[in-house]
Amino acid sequence: MRHKPAGWFVVVAVLLVLWGLLGCVAFYMHVKFGPAMDPAATDWDRAYYAALPGWFTPVYAAAVGAGLLGAIALLLRSKLAQPLFLISLIAVIVQFGYVFLATDLLAHKGAAATVPFPSFIAAVAAFQIWLANLARHRGWIR
Repeated sequence: MRHKPAGWFVVVAVLLVLWGLLGCVAFYMHVKFGPAMDPAATDWDRAYYAALPGWFTPVYAAAVGAGLLGAIALLLRSKLAQPLFLISLIAVIVQFGYVFLATDLLAHKGAAATVPFPSFIAAVAAFQIWLANLARHRGWIR
């Protein structure tokens, strides 16, 4: 049985949908333009982008797509939010794991310039899972 969620739940779910939409826009820009969109892109940036493996783009798509679908499912109070958010977090870990462990991005750009935003993205993905679990436990989604 579903119970009426707390008032803040819908607000947070809407914010997560907006976050998911922003992620999808970033993905579109990545696929459509790559570093060409950034006037400050260097030769290193262009070479880095060109060297990304073929699986990177589908993993990126899974991260943002599952995150957006999970947020929509959460807003619709569907239990599908839980597995979708889990898929998103796994894809985020794979994506940024590759970026930080298999490339020289950290050596080239430095941790201060590269680590904060991906860390925030991973934290939001973890928060989404926590929220979906809380909502399921409280009977707000089924």
